[in-house]
Amino acid sequence: MTKSTPNGEQMPHSSLPAIEESGGVEALIARAHADAQGGPATKERGIPPVEQWNPEFCGDLDMEIRADGSWFYMGTPIGRPQLVRLFSTVLRKDEDGKTYLVTPVEKIGIRVEDAHFIAVEMQISGTGESQVLTFRTNVGDVVEAGRDHPLRFVVEEESGGLKPYILVRGRLEALLTRSVTYELVALGEEVEVEGVTMFAIRSGGETFPVMRADELEKSIR
Repeated sequence: MTKSTPNGEQMPHSSLPAIEESGGVEALIARAHADAQGGPATKERGIPPVEQWNPEFCGDLDMEIRADGSWFYMGTPIGRPQLVRLFSTVLRKDEDGKTYLVTPVEKIGIRVEDAHFIAVEMQISGTGESQVLTFRTNVGDVVEAGRDHPLRFVVEEESGGLKPYILVRGRLEALLTRSVTYELVALGEEVEVEGVTMFAIRSGGETFPVMRADELEKSIR
């Protein structure tokens, strides 16, 4: 007996972990195939309430989200955008720091190299304290930076480069692409924080410190 991989190829049933037997992940794959064929499943879906689901942990799957936002299964890229989108809607990062695919009947561990998503576009509305920054991710999420979706900034130890992230939902974050990062930094301003001049970004009524103003130049490369 055979089953399909996330790319639609056939593989021996024995090579799939038993975690798929209950049908939760397979149901997602079936929906993705329906989407690809233009069936009724192509209607826009919301995000399911994964935070409310508490299935038993079923084991780890050889699936990885790489730093560039691409998804791999057993070392092979997942080429169907519909399937990546569906998997992304059932992602959950728990308090243990690990990321899972969660359905009502399965909780399956996967690997994440950096962020869960990539922020590929930014729109700006308003100015000054009324400024709002809206980001779109590679899997279709649209979020406004603010109290519920804060920005955070990491400086890489080795290169000194700046890596901005935005919280998308739950504990899931999106890493801004390099081009979006440059757009974001262009909107920054100097703000005094506890007597220190900080370079910061405003959005949604919140101010997000990036770093000390005198350290900024060497971090944007």
